[in-house]
Amino acid sequence: MEILEKMISTASDFVWGVPMLVLLVGTGLFLTIRLKGMQFWALGHAVKLIFTKEKNADGDISHFQALMTALAATVGIGNIVGVATAITFGGPGAVFWMWVTGLVGMATKYSEAILAVKYREKGKNGFKGGPMYYLSKGLNMPKLAFLFALFTVLASFGIGNMTQSNAISNALFAQFETPNWVTGIILLTITSFVVIGGIKSIGKTTSFLIPFMIIIYLGTSLTIIFTNFDKVGDAFGMIFYYAFNPIAAGGGFAGAAVAAAIRYGIARGVFSNESGLGSAPIAAAAAKTNDPAKQALVSMTQTFIDTLVVCTMTALIILMAPVWQTGGSAGELTLKSFEYFLGDFGAIIIVLATVLFGYSTILGWSYYGERAFEYIFGEKSIKLYRIVFVSFIVVGAMIELKLVWNFSDLANGLMAIPNLIALLLLSKVVSEETNRYFKEKKLYKK
Repeated sequence: MEILEKMISTASDFVWGVPMLVLLVGTGLFLTIRLKGMQFWALGHAVKLIFTKEKNADGDISHFQALMTALAATVGIGNIVGVATAITFGGPGAVFWMWVTGLVGMATKYSEAILAVKYREKGKNGFKGGPMYYLSKGLNMPKLAFLFALFTVLASFGIGNMTQSNAISNALFAQFETPNWVTGIILLTITSFVVIGGIKSIGKTTSFLIPFMIIIYLGTSLTIIFTNFDKVGDAFGMIFYYAFNPIAAGGGFAGAAVAAAIRYGIARGVFSNESGLGSAPIAAAAAKTNDPAKQALVSMTQTFIDTLVVCTMTALIILMAPVWQTGGSAGELTLKSFEYFLGDFGAIIIVLATVLFGYSTILGWSYYGERAFEYIFGEKSIKLYRIVFVSFIVVGAMIELKLVWNFSDLANGLMAIPNLIALLLLSKVVSEETNRYFKEKKLYKK
């Protein structure tokens, strides 16, 4: 078992090495240039579209529900632990590089979604799309499409299932001594009731759950920020200064070079918003729309909300508290920082956020995995996938997951490779669809 763990860990480190991070950010930068920086000047228009309903449009769920389903899968443990990990190993400057991944990642997310809607199909269980469809239909690369679907299924059981239920069960046990198996059974039960109804049921649940959990988390964060406003300037100052300057060791903090800030900032940023991995466009393909660009613009806001809003709030709280300099565990850093300002209430908020964020990720990834499984094995396989998926929730809640974490990272990274190939080769299609839309709306920027 130790040999297997080492092999998977080594493979994961290789896949998520510098070349992958450069490819992910480079693809986002390339698309940003090709789309004329559209994510900056069209963001306001995109936000308006979130709440717009198209009459007589094809699809299964609204723009808002598609966005909430995608946010359910991305606003998760990465927003709590991922940010803490970036700061622990990369210093405050890592946050700046997380922002960079978010800004260029918006163009990536937009491109994924526009292709997902353009090449989607209508099946017995509703509309289906994503990288496996624009790889097979747009590029005639069925083998790469199959590989993407396979890696997505594998990732759905790892990062989208067992790791989330494990984080939830451990948080509840640490705070309330709730037995892990009890948490697992509860999660299995409530997840089963939602996923059995497919994307419409998931969309309705996430459209309620996601705004609720983000408001609670951001409300608590803003309360801390405004009641300690004198510390905000220093926090932003550290982010910008140490993005380009090394930070020396001090107290319990080990110090970090600029290269570490870049590496961990980009890695954790991509892990959080999933831009380029190809997961979110699977949800975008189910949206009710007659224009691919509309849902693509809505999908683009997902990365903005995840990285530029939620992750920033977490980072500010951590940097405003002195805990990050004591050399403690990255896994406990966010909790300890909130606890520093709010006492036991702060700890409870992070536990609640872990539960809600983790559960929402399970819902979002259940749909991603289901669609990928259907692509490989056909429409009749969906019930089998759902049964197996919810069963693994209990498994994840009760076992140690070092091997699963490494395997999940590996599967996530392997998803990105065929997706990024498709984005680069189909960038002309993305550009043409974008130019058409903005010229029709008279919003085109020369």
